[in-house]
This record gives sequence, structure tokens and C-alpha cells, in this order.
Amino acid sequence: MDVAISPRAMICPNGWAGFIVLQGRAIVTAPSVSAFAAIRDAMPELSVEDLVDPEKLGCFLPLAEVLGPATLAYLDEHDFRATPPGSVSVERISAEHPDLRRLEVLAGEDDLEESGLREITSPAFAIRIQDDVIAAAGYRTWPSRTAHMSVLTAPGSRGRGFARLAGSAAVAHALQAGLLPQWRARAPQSQRVAFALGFRELGAQLSARLR
Repeated sequence: MDVAISPRAMICPNGWAGFIVLQGRAIVTAPSVSAFAAIRDAMPELSVEDLVDPEKLGCFLPLAEVLGPATLAYLDEHDFRATPPGSVSVERISAEHPDLRRLEVLAGEDDLEESGLREITSPAFAIRIQDDVIAAAGYRTWPSRTAHMSVLTAPGSRGRGFARLAGSAAVAHALQAGLLPQWRARAPQSQRVAFALGFRELGAQLSARLR
């Protein structure tokens, strides 16, 4: 298990501790020296899998708030199952496009925060019905050439394949850029979209705010 002090780590909200477990190995970021010391002291009592189990982690760390756990899944060009557009087209727009802001308002703050669409560094891949963007996807570039995928669909348009279609376009763009697509999902619906595109679950992530 590797622990590092990083107040602004990408794997968790600012000021939180981040825990990632991938294929039996763990990466942990602590927001401060005191949090680092608390996590380091708890390590001998915890297995790698315990780091993404809120109940077990809470036995040894003073958890004030937890996000997750969420699955982490990955794919390469051989795993990727692209979704054909059919009768619905995907439009490439700027990540700052005002129509995305309207989608974010429609989806609500909780779903927006979970999707991560506000943080993407790639173009956005959007689906319109009439003049309204009802789904969009993109990614944020992380270290080690990782593309952290984000997908958001308007509440009234879910369950119709739009997330998969927009996500497929974003994944294709990341692969063409030589990046490794990463899909983080807590909700079963998001996990199903990822698996439909060919992502394979390889680990889990949890974020914790310490008292």
C-alpha cells in the first residue's frame, strides 16, 4: 500500500482522503500531515480490500463522510464495443458550450457531481432532441495517460441508450488520443453502460472526509 500527502488529489474531493484498489494493490492520498499519520497508523490493521469498505475502514479511521465505494473499470481498443449511432447522431461541442450548462441544471447538482462532467478536459460529445442537449459525455485527463470518463443524461431521457451512445463517442476519442479510458461507477445503471461498452472491472475507489 502506498500513501502520499496530496491535498488536491484528482481521485477525491479537495481536502478528503482517497483510496484506490486495483488488482490487489492500493494507492492512498491524504489531504494533510495529520491525516497521513492517521492512515499510516491504521494500515497494519487493514487489508487492501478493507480500504474500500466503509464499515471496516471506519473501525480504524474517524470517518466524517464517505463517497463510494465505486467500481473502477478499464478497456483498450481490443475490448471496446462501439455503439453505432443509428437514427440519433452525436455532436462534438466545446466543454464550455452553454447547452451543457442547461443539461447540468436539468440533471441536478447531485447527478452532475457524480458524473464529473463539469471537470472534463476533452470536447463534449452531445446528443440533442430537437434543440436541447439531453445527454453528453467526455473525459478528464489524469496522470499516466488515463482518461477518466464522464457521462450525464437528463432525467426524462434515461433508459433509452443515450448514455451508451454518447459514452461510446467519448471513449473512441480517448482511444484515438492514445489514452486509457477509466470508468468510475456507483450506480448500477452506470455500471451496465460501462460493461456494454466493453469495460472490465479491475478495482474500486472510495473517498473519505476525516474528522
